[in-house]
Amino acid sequence: MKSYSNQRKVSLFFRYLLLTILAILWLIPIFWIVLASFSYNDTGFISTFFPEKWTFQNYIGIFTNSQFPYLHWIINTLLVAIISATLSTFFQISVAYVLSRLRFRLRKPFLQIALVLGMFPGFMSMIALYYILKGLNMLNLGGLILVYVGGAGLGFYVAKGFFDTIPRSLDEAAELDGATKWQVFTKIGLPLSKPMIVYTALTTFMAPWVDFIFSGIILSTSGDPKTYTIAYGLYNMLSSSKGSATTYFAQFVAGCVITAIPITILFVIMQKFYVSGITAGADNG
Repeated sequence: MKSYSNQRKVSLFFRYLLLTILAILWLIPIFWIVLASFSYNDTGFISTFFPEKWTFQNYIGIFTNSQFPYLHWIINTLLVAIISATLSTFFQISVAYVLSRLRFRLRKPFLQIALVLGMFPGFMSMIALYYILKGLNMLNLGGLILVYVGGAGLGFYVAKGFFDTIPRSLDEAAELDGATKWQVFTKIGLPLSKPMIVYTALTTFMAPWVDFIFSGIILSTSGDPKTYTIAYGLYNMLSSSKGSATTYFAQFVAGCVITAIPITILFVIMQKFYVSGITAGADNG
């Protein structure tokens, strides 16, 4: 008995040691980025871990730089993320509820087709989407929102797994009392699925906030920096002209830190619901 207890303590020690090492390796780049954002540097990339000279000028400069309107990028990205998250959440939750609670023809083939399509990364369609939006004259923020929302319905599997855990007897009892399918959905399904709604909203908000591929493809043709999102705007800051990487690297790092703050705060606040939603949705998905 004592030998088993000692073995278990040794096993736990090495597990926690491994997790500690992994956590340190994961946190070091984050600490470096934050420290680099306070580093005074006008010669190019920052080569030291701790700043040799501390300054707030990088954060001031990122907002006062007339060539690269960072504030416009934040507003554009926030607008796109909020609209996309709202519409995508509605579509995903609606599709998931229908496929979980209703029975109709072609339901199973649809589930199988959606599963196969979900295996392909979205950026495989970016060239086709570019020419479609170009033909519609929508190579702008509106077109970018359509791209994010267009495929939202295919991300229903986790939400469907969550709805599968809700007893169908609740729906049947409400229908016996005269409730319609829509009333069952709005009065019973939605209130009981708050963790899943938060999880879906958080994931669909984060995607546009950090996306570079689609924003770069769709918004690059405008040539107006004020129409860019954060990810493409920051990239353009370092690649717009020769020597930009040297001149604006410290401001670029400060912009990255500012970009990460809203997502971090939102994730910390919603973490409880996020974990509840993804674990519950994984039971029967």
